Amino acid sequence: MSDQKKKNLTPVQQKYKKFASDREVKRPVVRNCIVAFLVGGFICTIGQAIQTFYYTFFNFTEKSAGDPAVATMIFLSVLLTGLGVYDRFAQFSGAGTAVPVTGFANSVASAAIEHRTEGYVLGVGGNMFKLAGSVIVFGTVAAFIIALIKTILTQWGGL
Repeated sequence: MSDQKKKNLTPVQQKYKKFASDREVKRPVVRNCIVAFLVGGFICTIGQAIQTFYYTFFNFTEKSAGDPAVATMIFLSVLLTGLGVYDRFAQFSGAGTAVPVTGFANSVASAAIEHRTEGYVLGVGGNMFKLAGSVIVFGTVAAFIIALIKTILTQWGGL
C-alpha cells in the first residue's frame, strides 16, 4: 500500500490492517515454484517422448513429428479435463500445468464443460473462448509483429 493511502487510514483501520496481515496465511512460494518447475518439465518431457515416438515408429521426420505430438498433447489435456483429472492435478501443481498447449486446451475445455447446459451455440460456442480469447489475440498480434520485424530486418539487414 502506498504511503499516501496509509496516511489516510484511521488508527482503527491501521490496527485492523496489522491484525489481518499478522494472521494471513504465508504462502510457500519456494515450494510452489519448485513444484511448478518439476510438473511443467514433466509435461514437456511427456510431449518430447510422444514426438520421439512419432518419428521413431512412424514415417515422420523430427520436424514433422511435432504436429501430431502437439495434437496428441491437446487431446490428452482435453480428455483429462473432461474426466476431472486435470483440474485436481492443477490444484496440486499450480502454474506447472499452464504449459502453453495443455494449459490452453484445458482452459477451452473447462469453459465448454461449464457452459454446456446453456446450449451448444450460445453456451459452449459463446463462452468457450472468453478466457482463451485473449491468448489467441495476444499470440496473433505478437506473431504479426515478430513477422514484420523479421521481414524488415531481412530486407534491410540481409538476414
